[in-house]
Amino acid sequence: MELREALGRRRSIRFVKPYKAVEPEKIQMMLEAARIASHWGNVQSLRAVAVFRNSAPQEVLDAIQAPVVGWQIRIAPVVLVWYVETAAVDEQSDRLRELMKAGALGFGPREKVNDALENQLIPIFDGILETMKQPGMNEIDCGQGIAQATLMAYELGLGTCCIGTPYGEQIRENLGIPGTCRVLLLQTVGYPAEDWEAGGQRPRQPFEKLFQMNGYDTPFPRSEEVVDELRKDKMFTRPAPLPDREAELDWVSKALDLDPPGLL
Repeated sequence: MELREALGRRRSIRFVKPYKAVEPEKIQMMLEAARIASHWGNVQSLRAVAVFRNSAPQEVLDAIQAPVVGWQIRIAPVVLVWYVETAAVDEQSDRLRELMKAGALGFGPREKVNDALENQLIPIFDGILETMKQPGMNEIDCGQGIAQATLMAYELGLGTCCIGTPYGEQIRENLGIPGTCRVLLLQTVGYPAEDWEAGGQRPRQPFEKLFQMNGYDTPFPRSEEVVDELRKDKMFTRPAPLPDREAELDWVSKALDLDPPGLL
């Protein structure tokens, strides 16, 4: 599948088949995609616990909670608990040295690059280590890894949905995740029980309202030729709601024995 089409299909799939297990190999592919994502300083603070509903202890399953759309967690064959390991920042110096040895840091004679690394760059980062453990860059780059895992899931025919939860600390403790970590979000994974369009392209705010050029007061000009090209590449699909969406929701909720309204 081309990247543009994959981006067009990358939307939340909330209804998955609870009876169809997801192969561990496919979850590994998602995690592999996350592992090679770009991350500041190459510290790779993104981590995950993959919880399989057909093999995890009941106490682990009970620990994964969200106050909204909790039914999605109950029916998903797999839930990925994504978290950030802030202690990874403590290894910043070693990660920078690895980049230098790989020729991915700086330019010029190796001796001068190494000298600048040891005597300038590393001391700078050592002085801000605790600051860099706080929410910010880590979460942003972890998001890149999660996005790559999501694209891989769609490539493999899987549906996913990212769910926030205020119970992150409780989940962290119950899963035995170290105290140096923060739970970011839960991601349900399964084979879709609804059409991949899931009702159509989600409503989005105007392009010009979201993006600017050279300053806040100048909206980024949107070329309709570019829009047409992306539409031809199937990055943009039919807008929601599709005419048969209500019937699809009614069918899938009955098939999965879900009690309406299906929000909690």
